[in-house]
Amino acid sequence: MSVGAPILRARAIVKHYGHVEALRGADLEVMPGEIHALLGDNGAGKSTLAKALSGVLSPDAGTIEFKGQEVSFHSPRAAQDAGIETVYQDLALAGTLDPGQNVFLGREPLVKGLRGRLGFVDRAEMRRRTVAELELLGITLPSLGSAVESLSGGQRQAVAIARAAVWGTSMLIMDEPTAALGVAQTEFVQQLMRRVRDERGLSILLISHNMPEVFAVADRVTIMRLGTSALTCPVGELSTERLLAVMAGLDHLPPEVS
Repeated sequence: MSVGAPILRARAIVKHYGHVEALRGADLEVMPGEIHALLGDNGAGKSTLAKALSGVLSPDAGTIEFKGQEVSFHSPRAAQDAGIETVYQDLALAGTLDPGQNVFLGREPLVKGLRGRLGFVDRAEMRRRTVAELELLGITLPSLGSAVESLSGGQRQAVAIARAAVWGTSMLIMDEPTAALGVAQTEFVQQLMRRVRDERGLSILLISHNMPEVFAVADRVTIMRLGTSALTCPVGELSTERLLAVMAGLDHLPPEVS
């Protein structure tokens, strides 16, 4: 993990949905080149905070700094333009398209010359860059010409991560990336997260409620509770017992009680 100034800093983020206060002054710092887990029970506010950071929604109060500059992401495209890509839990893949077409969906390169000006897509370039990214990340697919709907859950997740790694120049936000996967596929995706960090130098914000996964891949963790950040610390300094106590709101109790 790199040291120095945070690549992303969120301070006192507040978000209301009507009378419901989903975020009550949440704070978060993600360092360059780290896997930072955002952990909490359902309703703790972790997904709402991730949406505020990725431009899906605008916070009602608080500030977000990215690479040392205060930013306001009013759309996912604005976050993408800044270098932040998100891998959503539903993957947001087009099932009938092949991996290369999914990687470049909405960003298709055009061939050079007149045909490009007429809107002809450079499929060879899409395939070349997709192959290069898959090889870099150690991803093997049965066929680059097959529709992604024919791939396994882990392979589809790999395509979504490869797409994010191609376009994310600074940071990935990954929302429950192993929630619907089996044991072997989960291990594969966890290894892939490490490769993205190591080979591409990207910071990763991992949204999860899976404690074993957090201990397996994260450098640091922020525990959310009731819309606020209850604790941030290196994973190596956090026991399962204290993690559960913080999530349950019992961390202030004496050791013999908690």
